[in-house]
Amino acid sequence: MGSTGVDPFAPFTDRVPRDPSDLEAFVDDLVAQLTDAELCRVMSGDGPLIRGTREMSQRYNGEPIVAGRLDRLGIPGIRFTDGPRGVVVGHSTAFPSSTARAATFDTSLEERIGDAIGVEGRIQGANLFAGVCINLLRHPAWGRAQETYGEDPFLLGEFGAALVRGTTRHLIACVKHFALNSIENSRFWVDVRATPEDLRDLYLPHFRRCLDAGADSVMSAYNQLNGEPCGHNASLLEGTLRREWGSDAFVMSDFTWGIRNGRRAVLGGMDLEMPFRWRFRSLPRLLRRRAVSRERLRASARRLLLAQARGALRGEPERYRPEVVAGPEHRALAREAATRSLVLLRNEPVADDPVLPLDPTRVRRLGVIGELATTENLGDHGSSQVHPTEVVTLLQGLTAAAARHGVELAYLDGTDRPRARALAAGCDAVVVAAGSTWRDEGEWILNAGGDRSTLRLTTDTEELICTVADANPATVVVLNGGSAFDVDPWLDCVAAVIMAWYPGMEGGHAVADVLFGDAPPGGRVTCTWPAADTTLPTFRRFTRRIDYGPLFGYRMMEATGQRARFPFGFGLGYATFEWSAPRVVSTVEATGDDAWNTSRVVTLSVDVTNTSSVDGVEVVQAYVPLTLGSHRRPLLTLRGFTSAEVPPGATVAIEVVVHLSDGVGRIHLGRSADPEDHVVVRLEE
Repeated sequence: MGSTGVDPFAPFTDRVPRDPSDLEAFVDDLVAQLTDAELCRVMSGDGPLIRGTREMSQRYNGEPIVAGRLDRLGIPGIRFTDGPRGVVVGHSTAFPSSTARAATFDTSLEERIGDAIGVEGRIQGANLFAGVCINLLRHPAWGRAQETYGEDPFLLGEFGAALVRGTTRHLIACVKHFALNSIENSRFWVDVRATPEDLRDLYLPHFRRCLDAGADSVMSAYNQLNGEPCGHNASLLEGTLRREWGSDAFVMSDFTWGIRNGRRAVLGGMDLEMPFRWRFRSLPRLLRRRAVSRERLRASARRLLLAQARGALRGEPERYRPEVVAGPEHRALAREAATRSLVLLRNEPVADDPVLPLDPTRVRRLGVIGELATTENLGDHGSSQVHPTEVVTLLQGLTAAAARHGVELAYLDGTDRPRARALAAGCDAVVVAAGSTWRDEGEWILNAGGDRSTLRLTTDTEELICTVADANPATVVVLNGGSAFDVDPWLDCVAAVIMAWYPGMEGGHAVADVLFGDAPPGGRVTCTWPAADTTLPTFRRFTRRIDYGPLFGYRMMEATGQRARFPFGFGLGYATFEWSAPRVVSTVEATGDDAWNTSRVVTLSVDVTNTSSVDGVEVVQAYVPLTLGSHRRPLLTLRGFTSAEVPPGATVAIEVVVHLSDGVGRIHLGRSADPEDHVVVRLEE
């Protein structure tokens, strides 16, 4: 029983049999009892179209969105909550954005976050979480980059699977947006073209990985794929999802505009129109005219009811207490995730020592400059917006940390440039808060959000950074944002840069912890940060058609001989490490019938010694040469990673599980995707 007073799976909870064969018979019996009108009814959202749309524009998903509830047969229906930063319903824990969480390279942490999200959703009356967003970040200007895990399919799949494992302890999990949704401003009409080889190897396998991990549902995308809207796309939904992958997950539409034609959607493989009945109002008429078959509708109803029945078997009732929502335990988890996600991009010496961590014996007065220091900057204000009861800003976090360390703190918003220069000159170190907000990127809503027109900061912000740094060489820039920035215009002016992403409700404390050295920076960038002259894939915010090829991100850097400003997987720390020679621990043969076409699973071990006097986090990454998609030359590709904390002076054996395909005879271990950083392990045939 949740805080809503309603078990979101009732009345299935006490009726669903636990034996799998009996479970399917139970669902089949229910489907057989559905009248034609009820068959059509369970395939749509329950609320009124016009009034419901108006209410959602005022507060989206404040309560679970119900679809397909049928009291006559005791069917609970889908009770939807969005994500992925947390539960959108109510006032829930705002975790860091997905890009931030992926920067930890720690899937066990992501699974714990998924568990917390599942608990909070269930307490607040939801039974489905639609926040497993794994669209591939093909270009860093994509406005909703913050909602996904980065540019690499393997990373997307492993993190998405971890979130699925956590949430499905309590809820139905929905993975989205299927597929190739990574242009925001043109999402309703753009036709994305991709070859079957590129789809198979690069743009779809992470979806299969999440389904194999237990996802019960897939949300289709707004865009077209090879000339057909994804919500109607029989090749994608019936061909790939159901026949090739053998999935019985149900497909729901993206909201309102995800279906353009009821008949084409049903025949294409769509099961549920969300959030209200609009195009599917035609289903009774189509059924009477035999334009769609009763068997087809029954297949959809069966998938929908099977997911609800499976979900009713899940849960830990003793944990579903209202005070858990955004309570101390989950806030501590949000702070841990934010701290682990922070990426130290630059840390140059000032007066012979790196500027970070801030040393209270040298930094007696700290300046903080920038409007974002006082902004509750959680990210996008679209469908992923979480509404916590409290947000710790950067200034609040630094104020608390400065008081603990006996440091005086002074703040200016930076709009008055001469005053900012004077403050900087009168401090021992300065933190400049910069980057993006929901107004600059995110879901495109009226005049806010959308795709970025440039990867640079605003001219005013760049000038402020250089002004402050000119007055004080010990200048640290803390960036907020969903993906990479072009930092070349000001990078050499400053001593240190931290990428803080959108760090969630405890983000201010997390950034302060890392700046003062109370916690080590352990994050790594999950997309390629380009230099000013780097060539990236074609990206147009407003376009009718675009070709998605096989080259993007770090694989494109290798294929074209370019060097990124910060390569995928890059991140500095306060600690220093030495690695032993890697060794093979085990090799297990595999069938190749998985998302990564795995023929062998090789476990490597490397002894990592922390040679410094401070705590550190090391991320060991495994890359293997693979020919993927329509590009015919092997390129180094991520196929394993492990993040581990290493105490000062300690040696930790870090094991990395590597997924290999046929013909791969070597593994590259390194701290990033840059081949110059790699140690090569050659395998015996």
